[in-house]
Amino acid sequence: MTAERVRPRPAGLPATTRHRLVVSARVKIIGWTAGVLALALTALVFAAWQVLSARADAMVDGELTHEAYKFHAFATSESARGYLRPEDLLTAWLRRNLPDNAEAFFSMVDGVPQRRSPGIPPARMDTNPAFVAMVRHATQPVYGWADSSAGRVRYAVLPVRVGDSPPRASLVLLEFRDVLARPLNHAVIAIAAVAAGALLMAVVACWLVAGQVLAPIRLVRATAEGIGESDLKDRIDVVGNDDVAQLARTFNHMLDRLEAAFTAQREFLDDAAHELRTPITVIRGHLELMGDDPAQRAETTALVLDELLRMNRFVDDLLLLAKSARPDFLTVGPVNLTDLVVDVVAKARPLADRQWRVDEVADAVIVADGQRLTQALMQLVTNAVRHTRTGDRIAVGARATPDGTQLWVSDDGTGVPQAERSRIFERFARGRDQGRTEGAGLGLAIVESIARAHGGHIRLADDQSGATFVLELPPAAPAVADDEPRMMSQ
Repeated sequence: MTAERVRPRPAGLPATTRHRLVVSARVKIIGWTAGVLALALTALVFAAWQVLSARADAMVDGELTHEAYKFHAFATSESARGYLRPEDLLTAWLRRNLPDNAEAFFSMVDGVPQRRSPGIPPARMDTNPAFVAMVRHATQPVYGWADSSAGRVRYAVLPVRVGDSPPRASLVLLEFRDVLARPLNHAVIAIAAVAAGALLMAVVACWLVAGQVLAPIRLVRATAEGIGESDLKDRIDVVGNDDVAQLARTFNHMLDRLEAAFTAQREFLDDAAHELRTPITVIRGHLELMGDDPAQRAETTALVLDELLRMNRFVDDLLLLAKSARPDFLTVGPVNLTDLVVDVVAKARPLADRQWRVDEVADAVIVADGQRLTQALMQLVTNAVRHTRTGDRIAVGARATPDGTQLWVSDDGTGVPQAERSRIFERFARGRDQGRTEGAGLGLAIVESIARAHGGHIRLADDQSGATFVLELPPAAPAVADDEPRMMSQ
């Protein structure tokens, strides 16, 4: 003997989720929706930041250019001609032009910062040695970027000369880009906050909507979990007409088919156990009592064979009834009503010495299963033979109308007592005048199953004498009438 090694179960996970974690459809929908929406909003915020950042850079360049034009206009004005030294010109301009909170100006003479504009700038670039060293030797206008404690700075160095002397002084214009862009950054933050709020509201809304949309699916699961072999009655309440509602309807139809299949299976088993018990008991009893007498053996053998033949017919009938609930029970095609009635009468003539008649035929073609209809009519004919005597009339007829198709078998026999009319189509229902060996009581049940498979039904007409069984098919089996119905007799 060998012992199989048992692997320990991973701690913290139940057996049903050991191999994979189950994620509900609701979580998946919300996850994908939130992910796609978050990606879209992130792209939107990034695009807004890029646009506003470019806008801030453009504003910085615009302000810097504007200040440069202002200084140029002042330096070339009539009032500026009185200044003989460049530092005096710069001092006068610095006194007249007050910078904004994102600007700063200062003058440089002989490479050394001299004066700066009034107010407190965001950062003191005139005391920044690295910056001063970078701009002190400029002899031509210079533009560029620099770093400061207040962030990025856009600067311009404008050399100043008086007369033909070389420039020994310059004006430094500073635009603090991050300070100027602070309102724009606040706008981006506001957009991001709104996007986050929108994402949160979308997730909440998606959670609620997904819960409502998936509610029928949860009902499907709960109903499926509650289904047992003996309880198939639960159905889902369908609300709406969307795809999920259609799924619920389809599931209900599936349950209907399952219930019908289980019911047919139970009925088959119950019927088989009910009807086979008696012949099996009879066969067993006679075989146990059978002696060595040849005559007794022959009698017992004949009785056993007769019971076995009856059991075989009964099993065939039960199988036919069980198969009638299956979708492939019928093989439909065009059926000519005249040919159907005439063929049934021709097949029925050898059964017994009766007055066989064709009541009525219609030159019409319907869509149905001709073999099953023939089987149903022959069953009615056989039933009529049992309840008539030699010379009695048995008639078969057919009629096609806009309301449907009628097929019937009538006779002049003993008829059906009023007390038995309500149960003659039930399984194992036998008339009081029938012996046990004449049948299992499944004939009319088989006819009813064939009619129901065609979407129709069978009824017993109210006749004064004899019996008339009418098989009615709905207009769903379309009739195409060629001529008016006509009376026939044979």
